[in-house]
Amino acid sequence: MRTKKVIAIIPARGNSKRIPNKNCKNFNGKPIICRTIKLLKKSKLFDRIIVSSDNKKICSISQKYGAEVPFIRPRHLSGDYTGTVEVIAHCVKFLIEKNYSFDYVCCVYAPNPFLRVSDLKKGLVKLKSKKYSYVFSATQYQYPIFRSFIYHNKKNIKMLFPKNFFVRSQDLDEIFCDAGQFYWAHKRTWLTEKKFFSKKSNFVIIPKWRYHDIDTVDDWRRAEIFNRYIA
Repeated sequence: MRTKKVIAIIPARGNSKRIPNKNCKNFNGKPIICRTIKLLKKSKLFDRIIVSSDNKKICSISQKYGAEVPFIRPRHLSGDYTGTVEVIAHCVKFLIEKNYSFDYVCCVYAPNPFLRVSDLKKGLVKLKSKKYSYVFSATQYQYPIFRSFIYHNKKNIKMLFPKNFFVRSQDLDEIFCDAGQFYWAHKRTWLTEKKFFSKKSNFVIIPKWRYHDIDTVDDWRRAEIFNRYIA
């Protein structure tokens, strides 16, 4: 019986806006993408670790730390509005055209300092155990979203769900969000299904203390400080 092959794909474009050179910027002394590559290698889950990038510096760093860069990502897939599924599907098609046989694909984002091997393993086990389209990382919102409010027209506070004003937070439903660490799927799913969130998807819960959305310089600094205490 053929052993089902598993690959990781790291999407890492070069033209990041809010944090310049985000995917290869030093995080506590090392390029952040190298930390992710090293962890994927350490996991021993993957037959190949591939980086999809349009940036020569990112490609060079990725190869230095042991990832493959079999192509330069096309310009039309490197814009601000290009979706992750499109990028991964491009890589999947490339490998199929090269007659490489594989089954499962894990998309892993490059800025991922709090990723854990144990979570990746749980995701793959869950994907194999049921007929899920996607299995991804998710975490619980820090505070019940049903008690949230907006500053309406800069004049007054307006609750988004006013009927919950007198409801205790512990009595409200738990709400989860995408933790943005990894997305498992079969290769055919990346080619045919565009949405991560559906009735056919499931998730691995990431504890709130390990969820850090690194989108701004302030996020980056906070994550570096936090990482020093848990590394």
